[in-house]
Amino acid sequence: MHGLAVTTVEGIGSTQERLHPVQERLAKAHGSQCGFCTPGIVMSMYALLRNKTKIEYKDIETALQGNLCRCTGYRPIIEGFKTFIEGWEKNYIPDAENGKCGLGADCCRNKKANDENNELFNKSSFKPYDPTQEPIFPPELKLNKSYSEEFLLFTGENVTWIRPKTLHDLSNIKANYPFSKIIVGNSEIGVEVKFKKKVYPVLLYPSIIREMNFCKVTTDGILIGATVTLNELSHFLQEQVTANPTKSKIFRAINDMLHWFAGDQIRNVASIVGNIVTASPISDLNPILMACGAKLNIHSKSRGTRKLIIDEDFFKGYRKTALGDDETVVSVEIPFTVEPQYFKAYKQARRKDDDISIVTAAFNVKVEQITGFISEATLCFGGMGPTTICAKATSENMIGQRWDQTMLQAAFESLTNELVLDVSVPGGMADYRKSLCLSFFFRFYLHVLQSEGKYGVKSVSSEDFSGVDEILILEPNSTQCFEVKNKNKITSDAVGRPITHTSALKQATGEALYCDDIPPIAGELYLKLLFSREAHAKIKSIDASKALLIPGVKAFLSAEDLAEDCNKVGPIIKDEEIFSRDTVTSRACVLGAIVATSDSVARKGVDSIVVEYERLEPVIVTLEDAISQRSYFTGYPRVLRKGDANEAVSKASNVIEGYVRNGAQEHFYLETISAYAVRKEDELEIVATSQNPEEIAHVASAALQIPNHKVVAKVKRVGGGFGGKETKANFLAIPVAIAAYKLKKPVRAVLERDEDMQVSGYRHPCLIKYKVAFAADGKITGAKFEIYVNAGYSLDISCAMIERTMMHVDNCYFIPNVEIFGYLCKTNMPSNTAFRGFGAPKGMLVAETIMRHIATTLGKSYEQIIETNLYQEGSLTHYNQTLTYCTLSRCWKECIENSNYWERKKDIEEFNRQNRWKKKGISLVPTKYGISFQVDVLMQAGALLHVYKDGSVLLSIGGIEMGQGLFTKMIQVASKALEIDYTKIHISDMSTDKVPNSSPTAGSISSDLYGMAVVEACKVLKDRLEPFKAKNPAGKWEDWIIEAYVNRVQLSATGFYAAPKIEYNADTNSGNLFEYFTFGVACSEVIIDCLTGDHQVLQTDIVMDVGESLNPAIDIGQIEGAFMQGYGFYTLEEMVFSPNGEVLSRGPGAYKIPGFSDIPKVFNVSLLKGAPNPRAVYSSKAVGEPPLFLAASVFFAIKEAIKSARLDSGVSPEFELDTPATCARIRMACEDLITKKVTPTITGNGKPWNVVA
Repeated sequence: MHGLAVTTVEGIGSTQERLHPVQERLAKAHGSQCGFCTPGIVMSMYALLRNKTKIEYKDIETALQGNLCRCTGYRPIIEGFKTFIEGWEKNYIPDAENGKCGLGADCCRNKKANDENNELFNKSSFKPYDPTQEPIFPPELKLNKSYSEEFLLFTGENVTWIRPKTLHDLSNIKANYPFSKIIVGNSEIGVEVKFKKKVYPVLLYPSIIREMNFCKVTTDGILIGATVTLNELSHFLQEQVTANPTKSKIFRAINDMLHWFAGDQIRNVASIVGNIVTASPISDLNPILMACGAKLNIHSKSRGTRKLIIDEDFFKGYRKTALGDDETVVSVEIPFTVEPQYFKAYKQARRKDDDISIVTAAFNVKVEQITGFISEATLCFGGMGPTTICAKATSENMIGQRWDQTMLQAAFESLTNELVLDVSVPGGMADYRKSLCLSFFFRFYLHVLQSEGKYGVKSVSSEDFSGVDEILILEPNSTQCFEVKNKNKITSDAVGRPITHTSALKQATGEALYCDDIPPIAGELYLKLLFSREAHAKIKSIDASKALLIPGVKAFLSAEDLAEDCNKVGPIIKDEEIFSRDTVTSRACVLGAIVATSDSVARKGVDSIVVEYERLEPVIVTLEDAISQRSYFTGYPRVLRKGDANEAVSKASNVIEGYVRNGAQEHFYLETISAYAVRKEDELEIVATSQNPEEIAHVASAALQIPNHKVVAKVKRVGGGFGGKETKANFLAIPVAIAAYKLKKPVRAVLERDEDMQVSGYRHPCLIKYKVAFAADGKITGAKFEIYVNAGYSLDISCAMIERTMMHVDNCYFIPNVEIFGYLCKTNMPSNTAFRGFGAPKGMLVAETIMRHIATTLGKSYEQIIETNLYQEGSLTHYNQTLTYCTLSRCWKECIENSNYWERKKDIEEFNRQNRWKKKGISLVPTKYGISFQVDVLMQAGALLHVYKDGSVLLSIGGIEMGQGLFTKMIQVASKALEIDYTKIHISDMSTDKVPNSSPTAGSISSDLYGMAVVEACKVLKDRLEPFKAKNPAGKWEDWIIEAYVNRVQLSATGFYAAPKIEYNADTNSGNLFEYFTFGVACSEVIIDCLTGDHQVLQTDIVMDVGESLNPAIDIGQIEGAFMQGYGFYTLEEMVFSPNGEVLSRGPGAYKIPGFSDIPKVFNVSLLKGAPNPRAVYSSKAVGEPPLFLAASVFFAIKEAIKSARLDSGVSPEFELDTPATCARIRMACEDLITKKVTPTITGNGKPWNVVA
């Protein structure tokens, strides 16, 4: 950072002074929910605008490749930033010179009074963006040459950092310190130091060395300096491609690959040579450089200058090259292409944007123009071994052959024999990776044929040429349809209006405070947890003596510091320990904690602790392990019966059997679990990232053996939760509380992402077997289910989760006779927990699978089977609850109509007939989600209202804000109830000393519960003010408040709401279990690449019954966010575990959530009109969780596309597809001549690298 000007989100604008247009537009477009990702997204867009004055959508897409958001579903962020595209402001923002609106006749002033304007945000209200008003780069940094031209040396405790001025300086230092590391972007070494605990005492930064920082064209190609960044290289390559495309095929391949290489944040600092010398076996660029025979110019003091070709001998082993320890790569030479030369590179990753490769390939071929014979061939691959490799035998065998089918088949056979992977190969997916090599070569084969239109091109059908290109990424567009009840925008009634999230502007400016933003104070300490390194073992000893000798380490906490009873915790039964005492049953178990003066010292202390284990058997990881060992929690299986399913099955004329399997899903909230605690006399205050602060205060008081009234837990806001912080925040908050109380010092802790993913639990992996009886018309007569759920090592709240799964196996369909066995499996995995949707998405998926299975069996359409079995008003569920206010049929019909379903389905059928290697699919999916905690005691809520003399209102509730808009909605509810402007009302935080005994903010029901409590509190206050309003009817709110104060009337009120008692009786399977149901239907269309398994969601249409929305902007944001999270669950997010229980997906490098480019390219959301809900506040409905399952429409659309591919291959259209439907599963399910050529993976040591939990 030396000599650079650093601009943060706080530096470009604030709510106190002036908002920057990027901040304002993102916030007002509803692009900030939890807000934790917002500053990074703001600064990515800000950087784009500072670097380019006239932008297009593709610039926005590229700028945001390195950013993630877990809440919004990305659509509102994109909509907000589209307002910066050139030409947009001309249309929407008034012309300052003549005062006329750019929309002309479409100006809102020209609209009739009764015209509806249901935009979520007013685009024309934005001020024009003026780039000339941005601050300039500090002149003093430009003028002072010491910042940019002088030799520099910085010495730290463990590292010396040197910036040499000349190549001579660098060579001398390298000679003296041969094991020093040269860094440019620090994108690899930084990771090694942090996560692999590597130490590099000398770091060299050669950024100002002239011989290493340039790009130029030579006679034979281009010469690139070693420190040129990837983005600088990309711009240079694009210039060459534009100027001379025929000679620049290699340059185009590199530049195309760079677009998918990491994100802008990395490309702005990383270099091509850094990529080379890192020698990663899954490098994006090294196969290209090997295939083109790139040359390195190398310099050292002892050997001078030499050239080294990147060929099959350059990479000597895993992350090892032919470079000497004292040698430095100065530059790289990349050649021009000559005619007739063909060069292409391909990459396959789990996610398109910002992801590491599974397999990369680069092909370099010359074909004689006259004869059509191959004269040169080089085929190189990444991800097929410990190094980048050249398929030398295949390359040599191709020479002298014609570019035809005979050559292709011979190449397939040769590649199959040459590229061999073991089942235990790191990264797994051995068969898929081998198939990719053949698929890539086939794609290249088609590319060459198409490029010149010869060499036997007539032997390839037009349908086959659909395999030439990858799926084109399209620009997204969207619509939102909703009804505004308060059309007159009465300020004293905010309910139903799309008001911006109350914290959005603060989140966009960086002013919003999260747990770790609490300013540090003198004497503050930091805590780090010690986790188990075994999944099942006896703890023989824990030796922290070395750690306690480290300067700055203040204490080591363990089970020895707590009484045995005080160490026991658990939300339902106390089957967990704060600190494991004798045995560990998962790698998520916490053995102890180091408390130190800094985070780095605490980490060093944890690394110094020696733990001796005695391994225990068995180590149960997968559902199959648990089933074979009969490892179930006590009291399971649970059984639910209605009617006689066995009789229905035995008498049925049609019976089908099958199974559905769901993988685990990581919450991946952007703010990891954090906690801060401070002792005040004999009291304790805890700030935690928890959805259940009441439980944290309760558990802390029990662990410390102090009364609950002396422990206060607070939450201002949480950077995402999704259920993952309902119980799991205790893991960290309780040790922090113990440390603060015992050491009488403030203590804070923040889990690293890898730690959070190791301990916090996931959505439960689940296996559901079904047996269904049905009549000739498709009507179901009976069904039997066996549900197996991987709960992990402790119960947590898995019992409630599996109950919800059992209650949602029907989804939207009437089943008269049902028998369900629910098995809660106990394994040596992290204890799984709540996740948005709880157990419902698992159960509903099996229902949709059954609909389609019946359809296939009877030769009918699945739409017909759904309509035959769809619930209607008055239908009875399998747990005997009567459906009232059932809008399923309305949602179904409206979604079909909105999406133009039948016409598009015909178009898709025609598309599939004309394309062999690209296939489309479309699917409809309904949902019915029950709203309730399912436990009476949790169905209660409290609110506290304070009115101050100036008329301002402070509202407190027992729920927390985590991006779902609860605080905003409650302010709107209070606005309507009190009949005042919502801007007069404020919610500061959730604190257990304001609203005690609160239920967790979960289950999508918080708005219902707290909304009713707020209304009750407001009613009490309004009744007190009534005499003053009657006395002064023309007065204002402030007049009545001051008059009440003068007359000594209490201006504080509490509200309490207890929901109607749950009538359900599990023993008799009768009575109402849920307060009501939220309904919805989605239609999604996808396109898949049959050669790689890639897919893209082309369009999604959603119709959602949310009653009368409290806030359409928030509700639509929740629908879109839930849909994208469900999309990740069903298609993309794959948790990977080792056979010994290690979590391999720890961090964003290994675990991929959807990115900006993954959203549906057309995303239409419609809120069902005229569907009030009498069971919730102001006729609204819960919305947070119900939409998630609608993403299964993408999963089933993918299955439809795969079915078409299988029919083309002449294989059965029936197949099993587990979720998530990853690129690997999609590709291998397509089954064709290429997958059949992949030889079965050899077993090696018999242990796979990874298993499915």
